Amino acid sequence: MNRSLVFALGVLGALLFVISSILGGLWIDGYSFVGQYISESFATGVSNAEYLRFMYIASGILLFVFSLLTPNFFPKSKGGQIGFLVFGILYGLGNVTVALFPCDEGCPMGMEDSSFAQIVHNTSAFFTYLIIPFCLMGIGFSLRSTLKGESFPMISIICGAIAFAFVVLLFGNPTGSFIGLFQRIIEGSILFWVIYTSFYIRRTNNN
Repeated sequence: MNRSLVFALGVLGALLFVISSILGGLWIDGYSFVGQYISESFATGVSNAEYLRFMYIASGILLFVFSLLTPNFFPKSKGGQIGFLVFGILYGLGNVTVALFPCDEGCPMGMEDSSFAQIVHNTSAFFTYLIIPFCLMGIGFSLRSTLKGESFPMISIICGAIAFAFVVLLFGNPTGSFIGLFQRIIEGSILFWVIYTSFYIRRTNNN
């Protein structure tokens, strides 16, 4: 299998997400990267949001395919294979879901006046953030014995642990003043792992 293809899928998928999240904030007057959710930049009613949604969908598809192909470049491990698959479904297809079902303006947390799209959006985001940190840590722990001396398992564990710590902070106060910052640290940890994994695949041969 072509390592360069898998490398490109991971890097492009991650970069598309990063570029989308930056552009979305820059397009909105007064938008706070620290105090507002990423989803608010492509919420219902936001101008030019359809372009951002398309970019998030493309990013999600790339990362989904990346996660399906990635296990081919690592030693056989049931835990690792499950971890990569769950990552692809929840994070890759999760990005597609939240783009197809954008939140209402302001991305309110309450369910009583939320649209169907808002409910789907929040539910997908909740399970993604709840489970993905454990996916990364699980992949790392599963491959520790077969990748002795390699940095990949530890990087996976560290990225998962950082993401989990800030998920706790985010879930603890989902309307706080630093929700945007916490979310970006979570996403940054996950996307750093994707890019690191992409480079790791390109330079190693662990089949």
